[in-house]
Amino acid sequence: MKLGFIGLGIMGKPMSKNLVKAGHELVVFDFNQAAVDELVAMGAKAVKSSANVASECDVIITMVPNSPHVRAAALGKGGIIETAKPGTVLIDMSSIDPVESKAIGAELFKNGIEMLDAPVSGGEPKAIDGTLSVMVGGKKELFDRYYDMLMVMAGSVVYVGDLGSGNVAKLANQMIVAINIAAMSEALMLAKKAGADPELVYQAIRGGLAGSTVLDAKAPMVLSRNFNPGFRIELHMKDLTNALNAAHAVTAPVPLTSFMMEMMQSLKADGCEKDDHSAIAKFYEKIAGVTIES
Repeated sequence: MKLGFIGLGIMGKPMSKNLVKAGHELVVFDFNQAAVDELVAMGAKAVKSSANVASECDVIITMVPNSPHVRAAALGKGGIIETAKPGTVLIDMSSIDPVESKAIGAELFKNGIEMLDAPVSGGEPKAIDGTLSVMVGGKKELFDRYYDMLMVMAGSVVYVGDLGSGNVAKLANQMIVAINIAAMSEALMLAKKAGADPELVYQAIRGGLAGSTVLDAKAPMVLSRNFNPGFRIELHMKDLTNALNAAHAVTAPVPLTSFMMEMMQSLKADGCEKDDHSAIAKFYEKIAGVTIES
Protein backbone atom coordinates (compact mmCIF):
# COMPACT_ATOMS: atom_id res chain seq x y z
CA MET A 1 0.00 0.00 0.00
CA LYS A 2 1.24 3.50 -0.81
CA LEU A 3 1.13 5.62 2.35
CA GLY A 4 2.01 9.14 3.32
CA PHE A 5 3.67 9.60 6.71
CA ILE A 6 4.01 13.03 8.32
CA GLY A 7 6.04 13.24 11.53
CA LEU A 8 9.22 11.24 12.08
CA GLY A 9 9.93 11.90 15.73
CA ILE A 10 10.58 9.53 18.63
CA MET A 11 7.43 7.58 17.80
CA GLY A 12 6.84 8.31 14.13
CA LYS A 13 10.28 7.27 12.92
CA PRO A 14 10.18 3.67 14.21
CA MET A 15 6.52 3.33 13.24
CA SER A 16 7.25 4.40 9.68
CA LYS A 17 10.27 2.11 9.53
CA ASN A 18 8.07 -0.85 10.44
CA LEU A 19 5.70 0.03 7.60
CA VAL A 20 8.60 0.10 5.13
CA LYS A 21 9.91 -3.22 6.45
CA ALA A 22 6.45 -4.71 5.89
CA GLY A 23 6.58 -3.74 2.22
CA HIS A 24 4.53 -0.54 2.19
CA GLU A 25 5.60 2.29 -0.11
CA LEU A 26 6.07 5.45 1.95
CA VAL A 27 6.14 9.13 1.07
CA VAL A 28 7.45 11.02 4.11
CA PHE A 29 7.70 14.57 5.38
CA ASP A 30 9.35 15.98 8.50
CA PHE A 31 11.34 19.10 9.36
CA ASN A 32 14.12 16.91 10.80
CA GLN A 33 16.23 16.10 7.76
CA ALA A 34 18.27 13.45 9.56
CA ALA A 35 15.12 11.45 10.30
CA VAL A 36 13.95 11.84 6.71
CA ASP A 37 17.33 10.61 5.46
CA GLU A 38 17.01 7.44 7.54
CA LEU A 39 13.69 6.62 5.89
CA VAL A 40 14.98 7.47 2.43
CA ALA A 41 17.88 5.07 3.02
CA MET A 42 15.28 2.36 3.62
CA GLY A 43 13.45 3.14 0.37
CA ALA A 44 10.95 5.85 1.31
CA LYS A 45 10.45 8.95 -0.83
CA ALA A 46 10.94 12.37 0.77
CA VAL A 47 8.84 15.43 -0.09
CA LYS A 48 8.87 19.01 1.13
CA SER A 49 5.41 19.54 2.64
CA SER A 50 2.24 17.89 3.86
CA ALA A 51 0.56 19.09 0.67
CA ASN A 52 3.20 17.24 -1.35
CA VAL A 53 2.44 14.08 0.62
CA ALA A 54 -1.28 14.43 -0.08
CA SER A 55 -0.70 15.00 -3.78
CA GLU A 56 0.88 11.53 -4.01
CA CYS A 57 -1.05 9.46 -1.45
CA ASP A 58 -4.67 8.56 -0.78
CA VAL A 59 -3.90 7.37 2.76
CA ILE A 60 -1.89 9.62 5.06
CA ILE A 61 -0.68 9.03 8.61
CA THR A 62 0.19 11.93 10.89
CA MET A 63 2.25 11.45 14.06
CA VAL A 64 3.01 14.90 15.45
CA PRO A 65 3.24 16.41 18.96
CA ASN A 66 -0.15 18.04 19.64
CA SER A 67 -3.40 19.51 18.36
CA PRO A 68 -1.92 22.64 16.68
CA HIS A 69 0.55 20.50 14.73
CA VAL A 70 -2.20 18.22 13.44
CA ARG A 71 -4.28 21.25 12.48
CA ALA A 72 -1.30 22.77 10.64
CA ALA A 73 -0.49 19.54 8.80
CA ALA A 74 -4.10 18.99 7.82
CA LEU A 75 -5.56 22.46 7.32
CA GLY A 76 -2.71 24.98 7.33
CA LYS A 77 -0.63 26.52 4.58
CA GLY A 78 1.03 23.71 2.69
CA GLY A 79 -1.32 21.29 4.40
CA ILE A 80 -3.07 18.13 3.31
CA ILE A 81 -6.30 19.92 2.43
CA GLU A 82 -4.58 21.89 -0.36
CA THR A 83 -3.93 18.90 -2.60
CA ALA A 84 -5.84 15.89 -1.24
CA LYS A 85 -8.37 14.32 -3.57
CA PRO A 86 -11.89 13.49 -2.40
CA GLY A 87 -11.80 10.06 -0.79
CA THR A 88 -8.38 10.62 0.80
CA VAL A 89 -8.16 9.22 4.35
CA LEU A 90 -6.16 10.87 7.12
CA ILE A 91 -5.22 8.57 10.00
CA ASP A 92 -4.03 10.81 12.80
CA MET A 93 -1.99 8.76 15.27
CA SER A 94 -1.01 11.77 17.38
CA SER A 95 -2.35 12.18 20.90
CA ILE A 96 -4.49 15.31 20.88
CA ASP A 97 -7.63 16.87 22.35
CA PRO A 98 -10.62 14.80 21.15
CA VAL A 99 -12.62 17.99 20.65
CA GLU A 100 -9.98 19.16 18.18
CA SER A 101 -9.98 15.75 16.43
CA LYS A 102 -13.68 16.22 15.72
CA ALA A 103 -13.20 19.81 14.57
CA ILE A 104 -10.35 18.95 12.18
CA GLY A 105 -12.30 15.98 10.87
CA ALA A 106 -15.33 18.18 10.18
CA GLU A 107 -13.25 20.65 8.16
CA LEU A 108 -11.62 17.88 6.14
CA PHE A 109 -14.98 16.24 5.48
CA LYS A 110 -16.17 19.42 3.74
CA ASN A 111 -13.53 18.61 1.10
CA GLY A 112 -14.41 14.94 0.90
CA ILE A 113 -11.50 13.84 3.12
CA GLU A 114 -12.18 11.17 5.76
CA MET A 115 -10.40 10.95 9.09
CA LEU A 116 -9.65 8.41 11.80
CA ASP A 117 -8.10 9.33 15.13
CA ALA A 118 -5.80 6.48 16.15
CA PRO A 119 -3.51 7.48 19.04
CA VAL A 120 -1.08 4.94 20.42
CA SER A 121 0.23 3.76 23.76
CA GLY A 122 3.48 1.98 24.54
CA GLY A 123 6.20 4.56 24.07
CA GLU A 124 9.34 4.32 21.97
CA PRO A 125 10.24 0.70 22.87
CA LYS A 126 6.91 -0.63 21.60
CA ALA A 127 7.04 1.67 18.58
CA ILE A 128 10.39 0.10 17.69
CA ASP A 129 9.25 -3.51 18.08
CA GLY A 130 5.83 -2.93 16.52
CA THR A 131 3.72 -3.80 19.56
CA LEU A 132 1.92 -0.52 20.23
CA SER A 133 -1.66 -0.39 21.45
CA VAL A 134 -3.78 1.63 19.01
CA MET A 135 -7.16 3.12 19.93
CA VAL A 136 -9.24 4.11 16.91
CA GLY A 137 -12.18 6.45 16.44
CA GLY A 138 -14.07 7.12 13.21
CA LYS A 139 -16.16 5.21 10.70
CA LYS A 140 -16.12 1.47 11.34
CA GLU A 141 -15.72 0.67 7.64
CA LEU A 142 -12.51 2.73 7.55
CA PHE A 143 -11.25 0.96 10.64
CA ASP A 144 -11.90 -2.41 9.00
CA ARG A 145 -10.21 -1.30 5.77
CA TYR A 146 -6.96 -0.23 7.44
CA TYR A 147 -6.84 -2.66 10.36
CA ASP A 148 -4.18 -4.91 8.83
CA MET A 149 -1.97 -1.97 7.97
CA LEU A 150 -2.24 -0.57 11.50
CA MET A 151 -1.38 -3.98 12.94
CA VAL A 152 2.04 -3.73 11.28
CA MET A 153 2.86 -1.14 13.95
CA ALA A 154 0.88 -2.66 16.79
CA GLY A 155 0.20 -5.52 19.12
CA SER A 156 -3.44 -4.50 19.37
CA VAL A 157 -5.72 -2.23 17.36
CA VAL A 158 -9.11 -1.60 18.97
CA TYR A 159 -12.13 0.23 17.58
CA VAL A 160 -13.55 2.60 20.20
CA GLY A 161 -16.33 4.50 18.42
CA ASP A 162 -16.93 7.73 16.51
CA LEU A 163 -14.21 10.20 15.57
CA GLY A 164 -12.61 11.55 18.74
CA SER A 165 -13.20 8.36 20.71
CA GLY A 166 -9.68 7.13 20.06
CA ASN A 167 -8.25 10.17 21.80
CA VAL A 168 -10.71 9.83 24.68
CA ALA A 169 -9.35 6.30 25.20
CA LYS A 170 -5.77 7.57 24.96
CA LEU A 171 -6.39 10.27 27.56
CA ALA A 172 -7.92 7.66 29.87
CA ASN A 173 -4.79 5.56 29.33
CA GLN A 174 -2.48 8.46 30.14
CA MET A 175 -4.38 9.31 33.30
CA ILE A 176 -4.08 5.73 34.53
CA VAL A 177 -0.38 5.46 33.59
CA ALA A 178 0.58 8.66 35.41
CA ILE A 179 -1.36 7.75 38.54
CA ASN A 180 0.12 4.23 38.49
CA ILE A 181 3.69 5.55 38.29
CA ALA A 182 2.98 7.85 41.23
CA ALA A 183 1.47 5.01 43.28
CA MET A 184 4.46 2.80 42.46
CA SER A 185 6.89 5.55 43.47
CA GLU A 186 5.04 6.18 46.71
CA ALA A 187 5.10 2.48 47.61
CA LEU A 188 8.78 2.02 46.77
CA MET A 189 9.63 5.11 48.82
CA LEU A 190 7.79 3.53 51.75
CA ALA A 191 9.90 0.41 51.29
CA LYS A 192 13.10 2.45 51.22
CA LYS A 193 12.27 4.55 54.29
CA ALA A 194 11.10 1.46 56.20
CA GLY A 195 14.43 -0.27 55.64
CA ALA A 196 13.25 -2.85 53.10
CA ASP A 197 14.99 -3.42 49.77
CA PRO A 198 12.84 -1.71 47.10
CA GLU A 199 13.99 -4.22 44.48
CA LEU A 200 12.85 -7.18 46.58
CA VAL A 201 9.57 -5.46 47.41
CA TYR A 202 9.00 -4.93 43.69
CA GLN A 203 9.71 -8.60 42.99
CA ALA A 204 7.37 -9.62 45.80
CA ILE A 205 4.38 -7.60 44.60
CA ARG A 206 4.69 -7.83 40.83
CA GLY A 207 2.94 -11.22 40.70
CA GLY A 208 -0.02 -10.08 42.78
CA LEU A 209 -2.91 -7.71 42.20
CA ALA A 210 -0.58 -4.70 42.28
CA GLY A 211 1.34 -6.12 39.33
CA SER A 212 0.91 -4.27 36.05
CA THR A 213 2.57 -3.41 32.77
CA VAL A 214 3.37 0.00 34.23
CA LEU A 215 5.03 -1.54 37.28
CA ASP A 216 7.17 -3.91 35.21
CA ALA A 217 8.18 -1.20 32.74
CA LYS A 218 8.92 1.61 35.19
CA ALA A 219 10.05 0.11 38.51
CA PRO A 220 13.30 -1.27 37.00
CA MET A 221 14.03 2.16 35.52
CA VAL A 222 13.59 3.88 38.87
CA LEU A 223 15.60 1.25 40.73
CA SER A 224 18.50 1.53 38.25
CA ARG A 225 18.30 5.35 38.07
CA ASN A 226 17.64 5.16 34.33
CA PHE A 227 15.48 8.11 33.39
CA ASN A 228 16.39 8.16 29.70
CA PRO A 229 13.18 9.07 27.92
CA GLY A 230 10.92 6.48 26.43
CA PHE A 231 8.11 8.95 27.08
CA ARG A 232 9.12 12.37 28.35
CA ILE A 233 7.44 14.10 31.28
CA GLU A 234 6.77 17.14 29.09
CA LEU A 235 4.79 14.99 26.65
CA HIS A 236 2.83 13.40 29.46
CA MET A 237 2.03 16.90 30.71
CA LYS A 238 0.64 17.68 27.26
CA ASP A 239 -1.63 14.65 27.46
CA LEU A 240 -2.82 15.50 30.97
CA THR A 241 -3.55 19.07 29.83
CA ASN A 242 -5.76 17.62 27.11
CA ALA A 243 -7.34 15.25 29.63
CA LEU A 244 -8.13 18.08 32.04
CA ASN A 245 -9.54 20.24 29.24
CA ALA A 246 -11.74 17.40 27.99
CA ALA A 247 -12.85 16.54 31.54
CA HIS A 248 -13.76 20.12 32.30
CA ALA A 249 -15.72 20.35 29.04
CA VAL A 250 -17.96 17.47 30.10
CA THR A 251 -17.82 18.15 33.88
CA ALA A 252 -16.06 14.88 34.70
CA PRO A 253 -14.35 14.89 38.13
CA VAL A 254 -10.59 14.25 37.81
CA PRO A 255 -8.93 15.16 41.14
CA LEU A 256 -6.09 12.63 40.88
CA THR A 257 -5.24 13.77 37.36
CA SER A 258 -5.19 17.36 38.56
CA PHE A 259 -2.72 16.47 41.30
CA MET A 260 -0.57 14.53 38.85
CA MET A 261 -0.33 17.65 36.71
CA GLU A 262 0.90 19.64 39.71
CA MET A 263 3.50 16.96 40.50
CA MET A 264 4.75 17.14 36.92
CA GLN A 265 4.80 20.96 37.04
CA SER A 266 7.04 20.68 40.10
CA LEU A 267 9.35 18.28 38.26
CA LYS A 268 9.46 20.65 35.30
CA ALA A 269 10.48 23.47 37.64
CA ASP A 270 13.34 21.21 38.78
CA GLY A 271 14.48 20.73 35.18
CA CYS A 272 13.21 17.16 34.79
CA GLU A 273 10.77 17.69 31.93
CA LYS A 274 13.02 15.87 29.43
CA ASP A 275 13.26 12.81 31.68
CA ASP A 276 11.18 9.69 31.21
CA HIS A 277 7.90 9.85 33.11
CA SER A 278 9.29 7.24 35.50
CA ALA A 279 11.06 10.29 36.99
CA ILE A 280 7.80 11.04 38.77
CA ALA A 281 9.69 9.11 41.46
CA LYS A 282 11.97 12.15 41.82
CA PHE A 283 9.04 14.12 43.25
CA TYR A 284 8.95 11.71 46.19
CA GLU A 285 12.74 11.57 46.44
CA LYS A 286 12.98 15.34 46.77
CA ILE A 287 10.45 15.41 49.59
CA ALA A 288 11.93 12.39 51.39
CA GLY A 289 15.57 13.35 50.86
CA VAL A 290 16.57 9.86 49.70
CA THR A 291 16.65 7.97 46.41
CA ILE A 292 14.65 4.79 45.81
CA GLU A 293 17.48 2.71 44.35
CA SER A 294 18.25 -0.61 46.01
